[in-house]
Amino acid sequence: MTKFGLDLLMLDFPEFLKGKRVGVVCHAASVNSSFRHIVDILTTSGHCTLSAVFGPQHGLFGQTQDNMIEWEGSVHPTLKIPVYSLYGEHRKPASSMLEGIDALLFDVQDVGARPYTYVWTLKHCMEACTEKGIPVWVLDRPNPIGAVGVDGPMLSKNYFSFVGGADIPLCHRMTMGEMALFIKKHYIPDSDINVLWMDKWQRDSIWSDTGLPWVLPSPNMPALDTAVVYPGQVLLEATNISEGRGTTRPFELFGAPFMNAPEVISILNQQKLPGCLFREHGFIPTFQKWQGKFCGGVQIHVTNPRTFRPVQTTAALLSAIIKTSGGSFEFKNPPYEYEYNKMPFDILAGDSGMREALIKGESAEQMRMSWEENYKVWQERFEEVSHYPERLL
Repeated sequence: MTKFGLDLLMLDFPEFLKGKRVGVVCHAASVNSSFRHIVDILTTSGHCTLSAVFGPQHGLFGQTQDNMIEWEGSVHPTLKIPVYSLYGEHRKPASSMLEGIDALLFDVQDVGARPYTYVWTLKHCMEACTEKGIPVWVLDRPNPIGAVGVDGPMLSKNYFSFVGGADIPLCHRMTMGEMALFIKKHYIPDSDINVLWMDKWQRDSIWSDTGLPWVLPSPNMPALDTAVVYPGQVLLEATNISEGRGTTRPFELFGAPFMNAPEVISILNQQKLPGCLFREHGFIPTFQKWQGKFCGGVQIHVTNPRTFRPVQTTAALLSAIIKTSGGSFEFKNPPYEYEYNKMPFDILAGDSGMREALIKGESAEQMRMSWEENYKVWQERFEEVSHYPERLL
């Protein structure tokens, strides 16, 4: 069974951290393989003093349901230490938050998609700690969809935001530890980064191969199936198509009152997209877009994550919806995730190219070919920070 970085921290506590005052960035999924939370582990270890806790988007316990729902810090009810929000007034730790901390531990579960904000919280923490001369220790965790191939546009530097702060593809295959090294190499070279790597994890795996427990990393990420489709389906957030929020299968389900599901499925089936099937499934969202209204809907069923192309698949379904919606489909206008000028779809996709291609009626295959032109340079950069073997043993 794979061991988290947190499991290895317990087995062999680093000498550097012994006797130190530490802060920890964590959330509900920051547990070891026996479901013990890192806050509990650190406060009972006897090796260090936990001085402050920091939480990312969705709160320390995943309590804030939707995007752009900020939360504010507090005092921990039993430990009586500060709990700081990094998704409210501050997204980068203020200097005062880091006072009295000798090292910052970062133990947050990612899902392998560039717009998932946790890795950009890591980047902000690296920036703040570099300014204060504080080392950052990343406790590595699996990329749940490591087996899913690189997919989607690269992020243009002109479109950096809180849903993307490095020129990487939408579906990138890296772990949080590797992302930390990538950010250090290309953006914050003076940062003091230490990674507690996992044991027995191979990149060409999905979460179910690890033997580890799945704990929701965010409220709308209930299962591995959600994570597999998310790198593409997150783009629906920037449209008037429901991405299934307000249902029990977010991102796998998509639809709208004006969507003709049978026609969309017919167009998708003609393309023989790899690794997935489509099935009509109407729904009534209980919150968010189209709340309380019946949506003509479709569910994506991933049959083979190793051949599935999440972003190409979403490009194909968006193209089908545009063709069949009779002009009802719309791209949403800003603001979105603290960006008030650029189109939300563009900051998610990487630039305006994908949106413009959809408007022009280009095929998903044409879009994918344009993305792949940039993958050679990306692959070279990826290999510079890659730590884990590629194939399952």
